[in-house]
Amino acid sequence: MINVENIQVVFGKGTPLQKQALNGVSLIIEEGSFVTVIGSNGAGKSTLLGVLAGDVLPSGGRVTIGTTDVTRKSTASRAGLVARVFQDPLAGSCGALSIEENLALAARRGESRGLTPALGSKRREHFRERIADLNLGLENRMGDRMDLLSGGQRQAVSLVMATLAGSEVLLLDEHTAALDPGMAEFIMNLTQKIVSERKLTTLMVTHSMRQALDFGHRTVMLHGGEIVLDVAGDSRKTLEVEDLIAMFRRIRGQTLDDDALLIG
Repeated sequence: MINVENIQVVFGKGTPLQKQALNGVSLIIEEGSFVTVIGSNGAGKSTLLGVLAGDVLPSGGRVTIGTTDVTRKSTASRAGLVARVFQDPLAGSCGALSIEENLALAARRGESRGLTPALGSKRREHFRERIADLNLGLENRMGDRMDLLSGGQRQAVSLVMATLAGSEVLLLDEHTAALDPGMAEFIMNLTQKIVSERKLTTLMVTHSMRQALDFGHRTVMLHGGEIVLDVAGDSRKTLEVEDLIAMFRRIRGQTLDDDALLIG
């Protein structure tokens, strides 16, 4: 379970560029729940993920994952609890290392690392089986460098990497935004499969209203660093993309910019 209590984040405090990125955000996410997070640019979506991952330390409030208070813990110290897949397929993995070497590093995330070999025969076979499940033929390319893969292939491998260390929380930061529509659909279906099978507590930031309603159990909308919509269950099932856009327009009190939110 994730418990976010009255989180405050201020960037550039005391300067002319001071900005309140999150303003009293509170959120309880049950174990195994899949939550989609929407909102315009600057609404605080990625900042919220940064607070959970440890990249952003809040100026106020409390964050608990399971029974652990992680509010002041660094990214490295909570690496065993939280895994993240980024928008950029080049982020979150090392292009100069092979597929299996990246998997080996991911499997040891959050652990102390000694001088024992990272890749033994059993581990190699386990990695090969996990990659074969993607049905992309990459199990025959385990020695290839990650930077030789397409963006979609790399995101697929990144999803596998995110689950190897047994993390309790999966954070997805617009992880299909840089992909073509066909590969984005593939990655989203793969995401749903992995989250369901492994019962991961998941937050997915997306600009796609369609994804926000088609995936997960609950949808949260941020605006101005605050939660302005939190819908689940039957209320969410009856929503259409047009309903979300209409809500957003009412909240902003102005015409929606073409690039603010995407219907697709």
